[in-house]
Amino acid sequence: MYKVVCTFKEQLLIGLTMLISEIAKIRIMLADDHPLFIEGLSMMLRREPDFELCGIANNGREVLEMLPTTNPDLILLDINMPKMNGLETIKYIKQSYPNVKIVMLSGYFDDAIIKEAKAKGANGYLLKSSQKDELIQTIKMVYSGAVFTTPQPDEPTQGEFLQNDKFLAQFNLTKRERELIQLIKNGMTNQDIAQNLHLSVYTVETHRKNIMQKLKLNSPGALMKFIIENQI
Repeated sequence: MYKVVCTFKEQLLIGLTMLISEIAKIRIMLADDHPLFIEGLSMMLRREPDFELCGIANNGREVLEMLPTTNPDLILLDINMPKMNGLETIKYIKQSYPNVKIVMLSGYFDDAIIKEAKAKGANGYLLKSSQKDELIQTIKMVYSGAVFTTPQPDEPTQGEFLQNDKFLAQFNLTKRERELIQLIKNGMTNQDIAQNLHLSVYTVETHRKNIMQKLKLNSPGALMKFIIENQI
């Protein structure tokens, strides 16, 4: 899986935050457009004694509309959302609410997007595949004032990725097509993938058709079955 690198100073900050949280909970807003993901994450946040879920938005515009009344300390902000995506939303949040902390949520580890999120003012970047402890640690680190937190691939994950990449290469898939399969595995739509990789939806659809032809599959369900059965 993935892990968050935590310095000794940040560990001290987390300790101080835990003391503070005994008096005041961290108010968190969740912004995402996937109902099942929202349901699972909101349930988990509500169970944490140090957190208070103060609002749920489905897109960037809703975030901006809700900010005056929800007054969050931190926003868990999905990158790929309709109407206004997460990267666009950061700028407006920071203009009017500079003290609100922002942790970006993504289904994909992409250095370019991480750098862009940081440049726009995000305080952290978290993968949707992260474990519960990683989420809690990241929230507390960012709330405590950590400059920027980002997941780092560890050796087992990197090795597993390379093994999957080698397996897919036998079907003469291009690097981009293998990359798309990893995103499809995470449940991303064509629109999500297009925004994530800065491609047009038409280009993503073309890649999908090529993947299906090379794997000799005839439906999206068959592709997901292929991914699951081969543990990609």
